[in-house]
Amino acid sequence: MSQEINNRKHRQEILKDLIMQLHDGKSLEEVKPIFEKHFKHVSASEISEMEQNLIMEGMPVEEIQRLCDVHASVFKGSIEEIHQEQKEKIEKQAGHPITLFKRENEAIEELVEESIRPHLDAFRENDSQENILKLREDFNLLWDIDKHYKRKENLIFPFLERYGITGPPQVMWGVDDEIREKIKTVQRMLADYQGEKEAVIEKIEDTLEQVVEMIFKEDSILFPMTMDNLTEDDWIRIADDSDEIGYCLIEPDKEWVPERVDVEEKEKKESVREGYVKFETGILSDKEISAIFNTLPLDITFVDKEGLVKYFSQGTERIFPRTKAVIGRTVANCHPPASVHVVNKIIDDFKSGAKDHEDFWIKMGDKYVYIRYFVVRDEKGEYMGTLEVTQNIQPIRELEGEKRLLSEDQ
Repeated sequence: MSQEINNRKHRQEILKDLIMQLHDGKSLEEVKPIFEKHFKHVSASEISEMEQNLIMEGMPVEEIQRLCDVHASVFKGSIEEIHQEQKEKIEKQAGHPITLFKRENEAIEELVEESIRPHLDAFRENDSQENILKLREDFNLLWDIDKHYKRKENLIFPFLERYGITGPPQVMWGVDDEIREKIKTVQRMLADYQGEKEAVIEKIEDTLEQVVEMIFKEDSILFPMTMDNLTEDDWIRIADDSDEIGYCLIEPDKEWVPERVDVEEKEKKESVREGYVKFETGILSDKEISAIFNTLPLDITFVDKEGLVKYFSQGTERIFPRTKAVIGRTVANCHPPASVHVVNKIIDDFKSGAKDHEDFWIKMGDKYVYIRYFVVRDEKGEYMGTLEVTQNIQPIRELEGEKRLLSEDQ
C-alpha cells in the first residue's frame, strides 16, 4: 500500500512539474515527449488533483485557466477512465443528469461539425449576406450552450465543492466564461459585418476550438470525477433542479428513475436536529433565519390569517417604528383610524382572491418609500396571512449606467 501511495505521489509531482514547465514557457512539442516517457495512462482524478494542489500551493486560478487548453491537449488520448463499469451503469439510465450532459455534448459537436464548419467554409469562399445569415443562425443556436454551462456550474460544481474538489470547478468556470464571451463576440461581428472576413474566420475558428476542447474536458475529466464522488442522493437533487435552468439543443426523452426509489420517503422521516428549520431548499438554524431577515435591506411585517401581527424584522435602518408590543395586536389597531379602511380592504381582497398584491409609494423627507403588500398562501391556495414589505428605493432611483467591478474606494 505504501509503495502504491508513493508511486501516486511521484506521478503527481511529475504531472505538476510538466504543468510548471508549460507555465515557464516551454512549448507543447517540448513537453509532450517527457509526458509520453513517464506515463502510459493518466486518470481523470489525477488531473483534478494536480490542478487542486497547484491552486492550494498558491498558483492563481487564472494561470491554470490560461494553461487549461494546453495541458488538456497534452493529456488527450492518455486519459484512462478508471471506473468504466460505474460509468456504463449510469449512462444506461435514461434521463440521468450525466446522460443528458453527454447527449448535449453530442448535439453541440453535431452543430459544430455538420452545420457551423460547412457554413464557415462557404463564408470563406463568399461572404454573401446569405452565408452570413447562416452563420448568425448557427451561433444563435450555439448560444444554447449557456444552459449547459449553467447547469454544470450551479448544480454539479456545488456538490464537488462539498467533497473538497474546488480547483477544477474554478478553472473550468473561468473557461466557460471565456467561451460565452467569444460566442457573443462572434454574434456581434456577424451582426455588424463590414467586410472583415479574415478576422471573423479567425474568431470563429478560435471559438469552435475552445468549445470542442471543453467537450473533451467534460467527457474525460469532469464527468468521470463526478461519477467517482457524487452519491445517488446528489444526483436526485441535480435532476430535480435541472428543469429550472433548461437544456442545450435537446430535451429529456425520459424521466430518470433512481434505483433507490425510497430516498424521498427516507428524507421525510429524517428529523432535523433541534434549533434548525428544514426548508425545501435547505436547512437553517433559528439564529441564521433571524440574522438573514434582519440583514435584508427592507422591513418585513407578517400579519397572520386572524389579522394579528405575528412577526417583524429588525433591520438597522427601519422606515416605520416598530416595538415588540405590537406582536399579537390586530393589524387594524396598528394603523391610524384614517387608513384602517385601506388595510381592511387589502386583506379582504387577499382573502377573497381578488388580488395577490398591492403597492404604494410615498415621499418621506430624503426617502422615497415603496410599500408593498403580498398575500401568503399555502400549497393548497388557502390564505395564511399578509406580508408587508417596505423599502427606501431612493438610492435605487439614483442609479445610472453600470457597475460590474468592485470599486477600490469601497
